[in-house]
Amino acid sequence: MDLSRCAFCERPTDPIECDRCGTVVCRMCVDAELGFCVQCAERAKPTDRRGDTFLL
Repeated sequence: MDLSRCAFCERPTDPIECDRCGTVVCRMCVDAELGFCVQCAERAKPTDRRGDTFLL
């Protein structure tokens, strides 16, 4: 088993790669719905309820 370190919290983890930026993260630092790291997921979610435009 190849354990890497999460780019955000630095915990040893099985490598999970962000589908947007490729950063290696742990299960706690990934948005499973989007497959993005927490940083990309924060940018991708709508800023208000009026629209669903992604801020990628």
